[in-house]
Amino acid sequence: MTTDIYLVRHGQTLFNKLKKTQGFCDSPLTDLGIRQAQAAGQFFINQAIHFDAAYCSTQERAEDTLLAMYEGSYQRSKLLKEWNFGLFEGSPTYLEPPHKAGEESHGDNFVPYGGEGVDQVQERMTQVMTQIAKENDDKTILAVSHAGSLYAFYLKWRRAEDKRPKFSNCCILHYRYKDGKFELIETFDPAIAIKEN
Repeated sequence: MTTDIYLVRHGQTLFNKLKKTQGFCDSPLTDLGIRQAQAAGQFFINQAIHFDAAYCSTQERAEDTLLAMYEGSYQRSKLLKEWNFGLFEGSPTYLEPPHKAGEESHGDNFVPYGGEGVDQVQERMTQVMTQIAKENDDKTILAVSHAGSLYAFYLKWRRAEDKRPKFSNCCILHYRYKDGKFELIETFDPAIAIKEN
């Protein structure tokens, strides 16, 4: 069983622009975010990458990103949602607790505030991605999620030779699922050159 999955982060949102923490809460895509999603969609067309199925989180910013880059039926999943940042949701990002020494992520910083720990995010992302892969054997899949969730998934499955992606808006992570494991094949950043007017 082999499944190719293209994981995409949503386009820029109002909260991204205002530098506010945005996890389970939501804000709309900006005009720039829509153009970023369209650029990612055009990238797939230019690369002749065709999708057999598509998925996105239940959050508006992910669904709107998918709709701006893809035409066809799709499914929504709560398991693809962003990291839950608890009481820090909607606050300026500079208020977030700093990473603990030796931590590569938020770790369990948000757990005391009603949020998720990295292990919880990794577990649900791996659960949904495994389910999607098994349901789509030998197919090519598009899935739109969020920076924190994609980063947690990346850390879970990272190999020594993997180069860390930038996780910018509409970045693309190409994973291959085989024999119960996810392998990062390549990453793309087709929207990086799209700037605000």
